[in-house]
Amino acid sequence: MTIHFNSAEEARAAFLADKAMHEARGVSFPDAQSYLWEGVRRDYNMALDAQPGLSTDPNSAIPTILSTYVDPERYEILFAPVRAAEIIGERKQGDWLMDTAMFLTVEHTGEVSSYGDYAENGGAGVNFNYPQRQNYLYQIMKEYGQRELERAGLAKLNWVAEKDNAAATVLKRFENQMYFFGINGLQNYGLLNDPNLSAALSPAPKAAGGTAWVQNGVVVATANEIYNDIQSIFLQLVTQTAGIVDKDSKLCLALSPESAVALTATNSFNVNVEDLLKKNFKNLRVETAVQYGQTSASNPQGVAGGNFVQLIAEETEGQRTGFGAFSEKQKAFKIVVGTSSYKQKVMSGGYGTVLRMPVNIASMLGV
Repeated sequence: MTIHFNSAEEARAAFLADKAMHEARGVSFPDAQSYLWEGVRRDYNMALDAQPGLSTDPNSAIPTILSTYVDPERYEILFAPVRAAEIIGERKQGDWLMDTAMFLTVEHTGEVSSYGDYAENGGAGVNFNYPQRQNYLYQIMKEYGQRELERAGLAKLNWVAEKDNAAATVLKRFENQMYFFGINGLQNYGLLNDPNLSAALSPAPKAAGGTAWVQNGVVVATANEIYNDIQSIFLQLVTQTAGIVDKDSKLCLALSPESAVALTATNSFNVNVEDLLKKNFKNLRVETAVQYGQTSASNPQGVAGGNFVQLIAEETEGQRTGFGAFSEKQKAFKIVVGTSSYKQKVMSGGYGTVLRMPVNIASMLGV
């Protein structure tokens, strides 16, 4: 006999009433709660054995970091070289307690007169002066937290050493910029803008047009044109030093890296500009720095008006032309320990470039 139940409640009540009778006869359904009722028996689309839905987000892959290789080799981002000290040299002057540095200059004067046994005319004199430069002090802070430090360690970074290197790099690069341009508003001048420097020459017109050695990334001036420009700078140097400087003097030709490429220009006799310079100026060295290049978006620390060239006589009669002057290279103060962090101040100082003999430098703008 088939029994039909019209509702879930009716089917459940009947099952619970019959449960003891089934168990007494050895039939047990531990997880069963109800008979099937009429609506379910005839709904053949209902699959009670279907896979239940996921409780988590669908996924078929491992975390990406587990399949990512980290190269252990460390690479540093490179910056333009700092070359001011190589071009003009440098020297320590005083310390961070000094506000001003004074430099003694001595000029011999006098006049002669016709000789006479009883004449006492003529005389020798000395004029001395003390040009001054002002000391500019600048600083940087190194700060790091304990968690920051340890998390960097997870990435195999020596965070304290990296902060130390960063501070040293920033201070050194600022010093280099100060050696070239000085500090605005102070008696602190640079190799490129000292007010005692003679006016820059203008390059000769070139057959390719304009005065520049390089245009749009191409060397357009001929080897002879480039050499003639350098020769003109040397002639200016000889003239303004009244012949104290000659072709055997120790010379430094300072120019931008782009202009230095132009020195490879070769003439019809297969001789390039470098060959001509070595042949005629045996004690000349060539140094490059981006500060001699024209100011642009990619070179904001350059010179307005075009590429710049300086020809420097390093010394005359045993006296150096000039030097970058620093009062402190890097003075580190004590480390201040916080509850879970550390900080330290580092400072430097300098007077820019001190040109004792600016007459020993000639230049040209717009090559």
